[in-house]
Amino acid sequence: MAGVEGIGKSDLAVTDNNTMATKIEASGSGGDNGAPNPNAGDDGILPHGEIDPVFEAKARVLNHAIQEIGMGRYQWQLFAVVGFGWASDNLWPIVLSLIFTPVKSEFNPDKPPMFALAQNIGLLAGAIFWGFGCDIFGRRWAFNLTLGITGVFGLAGAGAPSFAAIGVFAALWSFGVGGNLPVDSAIFLEFLPASHQYLLTVLSVTWALSQVVANLVAWPLLGNLTCQIDQVCTKSQNMGWRYFLITIGGLTLVMFLFRFLAFTIYESPKYLAAKGKDEEAVKIVYKVARRNGKTSSLTVAQLKACEPEGYVPQTKVSSLIKRHLEDVKFDRVRALFATRHLALSTSLIMVIWAFIGLGYPLYNSFLPFIQAARGAQFGDGSTYMTYRNSLIIAVVGIPGALVGAYLVERPRLGRKGTLSVSTILTGVFLYGSTTAMNSDALLGWNCAFSFTSNIMYSVLYSYTPEVFPTPSRGTGNALTATCNRIFGIMAPIVAMFGDLNTPIPVYVSGALFIIAGMLVVVLPFESRGKAAL
Repeated sequence: MAGVEGIGKSDLAVTDNNTMATKIEASGSGGDNGAPNPNAGDDGILPHGEIDPVFEAKARVLNHAIQEIGMGRYQWQLFAVVGFGWASDNLWPIVLSLIFTPVKSEFNPDKPPMFALAQNIGLLAGAIFWGFGCDIFGRRWAFNLTLGITGVFGLAGAGAPSFAAIGVFAALWSFGVGGNLPVDSAIFLEFLPASHQYLLTVLSVTWALSQVVANLVAWPLLGNLTCQIDQVCTKSQNMGWRYFLITIGGLTLVMFLFRFLAFTIYESPKYLAAKGKDEEAVKIVYKVARRNGKTSSLTVAQLKACEPEGYVPQTKVSSLIKRHLEDVKFDRVRALFATRHLALSTSLIMVIWAFIGLGYPLYNSFLPFIQAARGAQFGDGSTYMTYRNSLIIAVVGIPGALVGAYLVERPRLGRKGTLSVSTILTGVFLYGSTTAMNSDALLGWNCAFSFTSNIMYSVLYSYTPEVFPTPSRGTGNALTATCNRIFGIMAPIVAMFGDLNTPIPVYVSGALFIIAGMLVVVLPFESRGKAAL
């Protein structure tokens, strides 16, 4: 079990949930340590007994300590720099969808969707590497490096001399992008007091804003410096997408430098506690308290009181190396399936992410192309109109994220109700788009799709890390992101065989959203008003 290395078999035999609950209560206000009861007001998302009891006890102590400090300067600064990662996660897939048509026109490849396939392979590799890695080697390095890798290869992509080269650069910048959400959501959630976990949903505003920024930059550059869809295209007539990559790549590097140089990121206390580094975890809590102008009553003794007798943390270098090697195995994955409810929750979330991973890029990655092609049928498919409409669609998505943040705290909806309804409506609006008889109608359906899909993503991105315990949170995020990216790889394949000029890809996408929304209802855990462990 994660976090209990060094416990003998006899210790494990008596370390059940009741024992751990008793030990926590012993460290409460009436105990020898004089510390406040960490269970006071702490209703965990995962019920008692669903995760390793040693870590569960420590997580509840740390939840109380973070709640005692409250939402302050450090968390608000973290909110801002985590927003950079959230923005990048949407920004770069949107970049590819916006440059898809001019790249196709300039290089005239036999199979244009291979460009999107290269991106999704990079996203998959990034999700696996950074997601699993942050549970093994910590959150800090992954948090800082992902944006830097994305910006460097994004800038390099502007000089691509061929379709194969731009595909390689897309895979490389996507390797960085793929790590943003698994890492950033974990580290932000682990510093949030339970009373402010809704901010994980609010963060999706930056996800929506990034789409607006991308389209604002694209409209003048791609709208005016791009070959028309029906003309012979040369590089000199088609420089818009290269200038666009330089602009977005430079912006990403600025975000990286601000995050790396202007902000000090602390390692997650829960991650440290799960590794047996209680003293370091307490020091981090004190640092956050000082940054917030507060004090903390947390002590190392409180965390030690959560351990069974005979527990010996392994802190030698040789032991740490051995532990890292053991972590590469499937222990952290098995922990997410340890009980019937956890197994059901993890399995369903993976399936939901998979279906959305195919449905969203199958439509959204090719949206500007679909708009241009359908617009040409309606007699107004110019590049200017295409990118203008893309900007309108992006702007409509911003209030979706804010509406999502409001709805998740409503008692009758919560996370599950909001996610289910918004996901089903997203599929319904996609079906509606196939009935459009003119460009205005198509734009209206796409705006509705943008609004509800932003509600959906804002909830999905917050709910997913909430229901994973800290020792396996990065692993859980990696599993869901991996499912999302594997099915994302299928999107360009379906597009190649389904023909983007027909409504078949749209029908497939809509059905996937509706099925995913129905599956949400079966999820066993509702996280509204409860603390993540």
